[in-house]
Order: sequence, then structure tokens, then C-alpha cells
Amino acid sequence: MKSVNIHEAKTHLSQLLERVARGEEIIIARAGEPIARLVAFHTDERARTGGHWKGLVRVADTFDDPLPDAIDNAFRTAS
Repeated sequence: MKSVNIHEAKTHLSQLLERVARGEEIIIARAGEPIARLVAFHTDERARTGGHWKGLVRVADTFDDPLPDAIDNAFRTAS
């Protein structure tokens, strides 16, 4: 992982982006302290499909029932 200062990053941005596109990570530093990481951007090309949790999760029949008074009051009086 290469580290460059801000001036070098601004001066050589195109070259740094080419390196990042090939899989390298670049750390950008100010006065020797890392402040940013330059990494390649990857989109998730897979289409999302639902139903993966079907049959694995059960919601109780009482899910939407009011909370017991003690719990409800604790939420309402919390500061």
C-alpha cells in the first residue's frame, strides 16, 4: 500500500487512479498522517432477489401490540 502526500496526489492523480484501477490502494497523507484511502469503486452487478429468509424468520402475532407500561414509560421519560 503506497502512501503519498496531498501535493503528490494532486500532481499525479491520473497515474494514481490507473494504479488503483489495477487493484492497488493508495493512502493520501497530510504531514505524514493518513487522511484518506484511494480505492477502486466496484458496483454490485448482481440483481437483488428477495425471499432468501423465507421460512427462516417468524414474526410473533403480538409484534404490533402496545408495549408494557413500564417499558413504554421508560422510552417516554428518557432524556
